[in-house]
Amino acid sequence: MTIPSTSPLAVPFRIAGAVVLAVLLVLSAVPAAFADAAGARWVQQFWPTAQKAGISRSVYMNALGNFTPDPDVLAKARTQAEFVKPVWDYLDGAVSEKRMENGKAALRQYGPQLARIEAAYGVDRSVVVAIWGMESSYGAVLQNEKIVKSTIRSLATLAYQGGSRAKYGRTQLIAALKILQRGDISARGMTGSWAGAMGHTQFIPTTYQAYAVDFDGDGHRDIWNSEVDALASTANYLSRMGWRLGEPWGYEVVVPRGFDWRLADQGKTAPLSAWKKAGLKRVAGRQFPDSDVAARLYAPAGANGPAFLLLPNFKVIKRYNNADAYALGVGHLSDRLRGSGDFVAEWPREVRPLTADERAELQSLLTRLGLYDGSIDGKLGAGTREAIRTYQRQAGQVPDGYASSGLLQALRAGG
Repeated sequence: MTIPSTSPLAVPFRIAGAVVLAVLLVLSAVPAAFADAAGARWVQQFWPTAQKAGISRSVYMNALGNFTPDPDVLAKARTQAEFVKPVWDYLDGAVSEKRMENGKAALRQYGPQLARIEAAYGVDRSVVVAIWGMESSYGAVLQNEKIVKSTIRSLATLAYQGGSRAKYGRTQLIAALKILQRGDISARGMTGSWAGAMGHTQFIPTTYQAYAVDFDGDGHRDIWNSEVDALASTANYLSRMGWRLGEPWGYEVVVPRGFDWRLADQGKTAPLSAWKKAGLKRVAGRQFPDSDVAARLYAPAGANGPAFLLLPNFKVIKRYNNADAYALGVGHLSDRLRGSGDFVAEWPREVRPLTADERAELQSLLTRLGLYDGSIDGKLGAGTREAIRTYQRQAGQVPDGYASSGLLQALRAGG
């Protein structure tokens, strides 16, 4: 997702100050000129693809006629920093006091519309509003000129620069041009993130095409200027992904001593009755419903932090953003908007998750102890987790398989 930059030009000799200034001014214009020319060539080269997709020449040139790659998008596309933020830090931001306050205000302000949306799509209004809060802080982000970008320019930049994101950029750009051609929004009004997520609830163009709705009845599916359209579109998406009305996203639970933590490995599900038989209980003496829905155990901080039984709606939330932390944030925020309290168990804030390099070091140390014989790749799969559990059992610890900074320090110390 980068375009080649021109190489710096060295001036190996001294010349008069005025001449130096003139030369520098000329040289500073060269990269922009090259980018403009290359961008214009790319626009002409991409036209047959757009034409084949049914885009008119007038729509195409109006959207891309003055295209130049966005350097900020290029920079962000190059940066692939590893996400190692602890889940509790993520939740502190996701479910902040300000976000809860604004979310409750949104529930009041749009109460009648949200009631109609809930009735039409069968999705809990608090979940829809929680996603709105997570995605754009209830629309506040859309007013931030430092963040909001032209969707067309961003996607064209991704398509133009090549690399791993180019196919995504091309696909989403064609979808965005089709949205313009339909007349739902103007090119100027089509704004979003650097990666092409748009409007109040951050739909990418292909998702918009498939699931956006005109709920306010003005003839336009406007997720940029109509909060009602954006909220209804999100509800429609969740409904189509399989939302189960009347069921929560999950339950905070207490895990008994002696529990077999291998049952918490990702992807393993069992009916609620099986989890109850294994000794799991809801926190604060609450009871499980009379249901045998399938659930999986999620303990993002191991045995020393909150644990959750996740129900099918959690997986539906992940269709919006495929990260457990995100879905937990949406689920918890929606609960708080309905008046529920914070999690009962405390997070182990004195520890932190490991970076990729540290995870690889952890695997190397486990290998030296004869506990692990897999790849040293920094990926904590089933083999690594089982090796951690073996080490923890030998050390007299709860064998939860959680890779923390404390575990790495103990391995480094040879203990």
